[in-house]
Amino acid sequence: MPLQPVVRRSVPDEVFDQVLGEVVDGGIEPGETLPSERRLAEVLGVSRPAVREALQRMAQTRLLEVRHGGSTTVRDFKRFAGLDLLPQLLVRRGNLDAAVARSVLEARLAIGPSVAALAADRGGPALAAALEGTVDALAATDDDVERQRHALTYWDQVVDAADSVVFRLMFNSLRAAYEPALEALAPAMAEEVGQAGAYRVLTAAIAAGDPDTARAAADRVLRPATDSLIAALSALDLQNDEEKHS
Repeated sequence: MPLQPVVRRSVPDEVFDQVLGEVVDGGIEPGETLPSERRLAEVLGVSRPAVREALQRMAQTRLLEVRHGGSTTVRDFKRFAGLDLLPQLLVRRGNLDAAVARSVLEARLAIGPSVAALAADRGGPALAAALEGTVDALAATDDDVERQRHALTYWDQVVDAADSVVFRLMFNSLRAAYEPALEALAPAMAEEVGQAGAYRVLTAAIAAGDPDTARAAADRVLRPATDSLIAALSALDLQNDEEKHS
């Protein structure tokens, strides 16, 4: 179990990140019993309360099964964890996980058009006016980070209009994973958030109550950057594999 001493003591987040990394990377297999709190505290160089808090967080995200008065067992995160874990999976130990990033992009492309179709079916004049104002703000700036923020506001409004608690919770998780990387993603997202015309077409379809056109227009908004980023991530994966085997 190659855990490293925590540099900043009494920070349960550090403990959480290290143990999560071991679980996700397979260093600790599903079904394996974790060392005791005392042993983990010794290895990590932190207090037992810090370890306890980190393990409680992992249990809340369904990564661990804690038996009262007994052992703590690792669960298969792919079967038990929820979307609330996504931000921690996307960036681990300061590095972007290309496979998780690709999954976020694929989910965004799959979900966005369906949400837009629901918004067209369930929205109204007030929604159209709000969306038009957001697109105007997006078109008025040349800052790609600000454009991304306006785009997030736009989709937030669309998700509200879709009136689906499941899509809302999914959007919240995807946004939480994506938002910290706005500056890093600005060059790659420039093509998408710079196409105010495509957003206006989507807004018109939603305002007209036309789900089919809204679905197609949302795909047109989301697909270019999605395809470009997935291609870049695939190239990064290939490069990393080559470096590992060189």
